[in-house]
Amino acid sequence: MVKYRILDLFCGAGGFSYGMEKNKDFITVVALDNDKNAGVTFKKNMPQADVVIGDITDNQIKEDVIRKAKKANVNMIIGGPPCQGYSMKGKKLGLKDPRNFLFREYLNFVKELNPDVFVIENVKGLLLSSNGWFKDEIVKTIEELGYVIDVGVLNASEYGVPQARERAIFICSRHNKVELPPPTTKKVVTVRDAISDLSYLESGEGEFEQNYQTEILSDYQKIMRNGSDRLFNHKASNHKQVAIDKLKMIPPEQGKEFLPDDMIGKQKFKTTWGRLKWDDVSPTIDTRFDASSNGTNNHPYLNRAITPREAARIQSFDDNFIFWGEKVHIRKQIGNAVPPLLAKAIADQIDNQLVLD
Repeated sequence: MVKYRILDLFCGAGGFSYGMEKNKDFITVVALDNDKNAGVTFKKNMPQADVVIGDITDNQIKEDVIRKAKKANVNMIIGGPPCQGYSMKGKKLGLKDPRNFLFREYLNFVKELNPDVFVIENVKGLLLSSNGWFKDEIVKTIEELGYVIDVGVLNASEYGVPQARERAIFICSRHNKVELPPPTTKKVVTVRDAISDLSYLESGEGEFEQNYQTEILSDYQKIMRNGSDRLFNHKASNHKQVAIDKLKMIPPEQGKEFLPDDMIGKQKFKTTWGRLKWDDVSPTIDTRFDASSNGTNNHPYLNRAITPREAARIQSFDDNFIFWGEKVHIRKQIGNAVPPLLAKAIADQIDNQLVLD
């Protein structure tokens, strides 16, 4: 019998749910997002979930999701509501600031469904802005709903994810306090551990679906390839020749300091045209990882940006998880996702610490 039946709000492609479901006591039964492309990916990878596509502020959508959640006996909610209102200017209104309405919508679902536990994921800036005023405002609002909270910033690299991705996490329980999960690994998983077996494509090469061409080269790759007999989403961007020429000038694991001034252009960020370092974690994967000029997301030595599959590996999606849609949609799905291994660590902690009545 599954203990936790999840409603996933702002679900995207499903990294949060997919990671939670790595623990057999968790299953996502209803999910909501306004991005139909992400919804397709979610449904194909977690077909048991009832995926609703629509605006969370629409009353009909809300009623539909609440009805489905009640019917499915949801007792847990997860999600990362976008939150733009935590500037000094927005401080006067707090959670009444119209820019924070998505946060309020999330908490309205909590109020309606009264789950045993819910988890909010967000950018770490949420906790730091206005000297922690917004964090205090959110905590106070959640406590008024009758929940005990642990909140803090988790770095995905401490949970087996080959990426330095920091996220604010709130674990909120109607029962006993559930603490944030302690790190699950002492030794970081590196870029080499994550993608060295995929290092053979040049710009423009690869297919949506193909055979594996190499042997497993690390323990992490063994986990990522477990149960998968085909490789998906490993297709390199078709870079312009000028981009390839620039990358040819940048030695392995180096950056734009090797480019002549007249080739750097107006880009002021230090990280543009950077190559990933084999024996370190990746910086945060974003939604433009396939553009060479975007940041430090070029292959350590090949003259191309990382592929969607390589980015997915760095986000800790295993190879069984297939992303669907056009390239522009897929990169958004991957870049915006909660790393599944971070989600699994949160699920395991809830499973270990929460005492259900």
